[in-house]
This record gives sequence, C-alpha cells and structure tokens, in this order.
Amino acid sequence: MKYPISSAMPIPKKAVVINDLTGFGRCSLSVVLPVINAMHVQACPVATSIFSNHMGFPSYYYKDLTDSLAPCFHQYDELQLNFDGICCGFLNSPKQFHDIRQFLEKQRQNSNPLILIDPVMGDHGKPYRLVTEQIRREMKCLISYATILTPNLTESCMLTDTPFPDGPPAQSFLQELTGKLLDLGIQKVAVTGITYDNYVMNYCMEKTQSGVHTFSYQVSSNGESRPGTGDIFAAILTADALNHVPFESSVKKAADFIRLCVNASSQAHIPVREGVLFENYLPILWEASAPE
Repeated sequence: MKYPISSAMPIPKKAVVINDLTGFGRCSLSVVLPVINAMHVQACPVATSIFSNHMGFPSYYYKDLTDSLAPCFHQYDELQLNFDGICCGFLNSPKQFHDIRQFLEKQRQNSNPLILIDPVMGDHGKPYRLVTEQIRREMKCLISYATILTPNLTESCMLTDTPFPDGPPAQSFLQELTGKLLDLGIQKVAVTGITYDNYVMNYCMEKTQSGVHTFSYQVSSNGESRPGTGDIFAAILTADALNHVPFESSVKKAADFIRLCVNASSQAHIPVREGVLFENYLPILWEASAPE
C-alpha cells in the first residue's frame, strides 16, 4: 500500500510516555512506544528505570533512573516543549512521583494535555516486588491528575483501600469500586482484566454532560494472563483519546486487539512470561487509526 507525501497531511499529536524500559518480556516502553506510534501519535519516551527483563522472571538486572527525571523535565521546560498527551506507567520511587507531579502541573498550565495514568502496582491481589506502602500512597495522590485511569482489579482495590475479593467480583462490587475512583476527580476509569471462568471483563465509567456513563466489555479467555497486556491497553486508550475516538469504542478496540494477540501467542507457543505476539498485528492499529 502506498502512502502519499503531502504538506496537507495531518501532524501527529505528541505524547510523553513515562514508564520503565524492559529489554525482554514485551512490556512497558517496549510495547507502549510501537503501539502509540502505529496509531499515528508521536511517542516521546521518558524512562523511569531499566530492566534487563521483567520482574516475572526469577532474576533481573535493574537500574533506577530517578535522578534523570528532573533534568529531563527541566530541559522540556527550558525548550518550552508542550505535549498533547501524557501516558504514565510504572514508577519505582517516591521522588519520581514528586518530579512527575511538578511536570504535570507545568504542562497543565501551558497546554492542558490529556493525562492517562496506568497505576502499575500489582496483580492477582498482591503488590509487585518493588511496590512499597509509600509508593501506594504516592500513587493515590498522583491519580488525581488523570484524565483517564486504567488500573486492574488489584490496583483499583489498592487505590481505594478496598479488600481484594475472594472470588470473581459481583457487578455491584465493581460499580462501587469504580465509582470511588471516579470520585477522585478522574473523568474516565477503566478497571481492566477482570477474570471470570471463561471471559475477561473491563468495567468502565466516564463522566459525560448528561451524567455518569457506565459500561462493561468482555472478551473470551483462554486462561492465560500475560505480561504487557495492561501496557498495550493503556497505549491504545492514550492514542485513541488524542485522536478523538470515543472512550467506549476505544476500550472495545483495546480489548479485542489484546485478545487477538493473546490467542496468537498461545497458538505460536510463545511462553506466557514472554508476553504477547503483538508485532505482527500492529498494521491493524495503523489502518484503524489512519487519518481520513
């Protein structure tokens, strides 16, 4: 397929992507950057840390990049760089939250960007190894800046001081839980990857001019829980929001794309801890997001 070169072509929106850089395992910046770029948005990475491979492996090399954040944001400020969107993922130290809050405040003063926060803190009812109680408290403060919030069920419970449910959550539980998150000043919330016997649900709320709109979307499950799927979900929602795609349509697109990639990974016998085979399917996002 040929793509014409023209001065009339739309200029992609710019989004800062704040997350860790993991070399192996298909997660964080390694998947967020190509997904956002494939959806016709310029992704500008800011790494919070470096991992040789993700924490789901028995061991890993890890380097904290906290000291690099403030100088990076200072340069953006000095150069008067403003962004249309900000997508924030895994943070690993209290100081990172301080530096990012200052950056968000300056950007809101200058350009009022869309802010998506994926509060990466845990899964399956437990926090990740590097997530401390202080980080949980810092995240509870940070999410008040979000336009869109994409926690999984574990993170939603951690952010609202709600006990993690013993089994598959009831609709009434999800409604109350998601409402607590929306009440923190957030416009749109998607509680992602809620697992039932044979399907996975995303439970969502958004504030509209006519009130709160609640919806859910479920896809079939093959029983696998692969790393990086939350990162892909957040990336798709970020790019779609900047391209003015309705929230509900975006959630469905993200869930369908992830399910396609999970099934393809299983059929290709990709080990679960190596994430999802998403590279072969980026053209789907490219075509779906192409400007008219």
